[in-house]
Amino acid sequence: MPLVREKDGKRLHVKSKLMGESLVSKAFIESLDIAPQHRLFPDVCIMKIGGQSICDRGAKALPGIIKEIGENRKKHKMLITTGGGTRSRHIYTIALELGMPTGIVASFGSTISKQNALMVSFLLSPWGGIKISHDDICKLPTYFAEGIIPVTHGMPPYDYFAIRPAKGRIPIHRTDVGMTLLGDLIGSKNIIFIKDEKGLYTDDPKKNPDAKFIPEIGAKELMDMKLDDLVIERPCLEIIQNSEVIEKIQILNGMEPGNITRALNGEHVGTIIYKQ
Repeated sequence: MPLVREKDGKRLHVKSKLMGESLVSKAFIESLDIAPQHRLFPDVCIMKIGGQSICDRGAKALPGIIKEIGENRKKHKMLITTGGGTRSRHIYTIALELGMPTGIVASFGSTISKQNALMVSFLLSPWGGIKISHDDICKLPTYFAEGIIPVTHGMPPYDYFAIRPAKGRIPIHRTDVGMTLLGDLIGSKNIIFIKDEKGLYTDDPKKNPDAKFIPEIGAKELMDMKLDDLVIERPCLEIIQNSEVIEKIQILNGMEPGNITRALNGEHVGTIIYKQ
């Protein structure tokens, strides 16, 4: 890019399309030509092990899921993230009772997600599992070259800067959002949420036995349905719809042996939510 000197001759600028422009101008942003987003790690499958749905079940759920993930190490590159679960909800309750702002509540949630990441990484250690931080994402090629399964916490690093929701103070960007954002960052073609339910329903099937299963649906259509309850956090749908690289996400029941392997191999297991 060429340099441009001001008329008074005292200052140099790098000439670019963004020079002197407002980054909050809708018209300018819409007119800006940008290169297509580069997929950094399209062959890496990113998976989230649910906090309340899986981690909190302990020995009743985790060992089987960990073993199935480990057995796929030689065939698939996998990046694991973890949810917070019941302990996050407990600390949220205490923080809200004490009048803590959203940023503090979000920071508390991050600590629980990190605890689960540490636990999962130790359980995966026989298959090369190690805990990494968000800053270690750039080291993924090295990890995979060494046969390592990296594990990181799913909570996005908003923490003190978490956006307050329209109602209440529970942060809307939690571990599902963090995993979806990470999938967008690395350009993964395989994004899997490991839960304890078959997938998406019209309502919480644990509370409503008449809830209907939805095997496949578009993100925009799902947003327009305005369901009272969802199997993933609502901002995930907007991230999917606006992403240049996310084509779909998959939600499955990890409690059923073989489901994770089938999804890794490209089979339709559970629910698929795709970009429209």
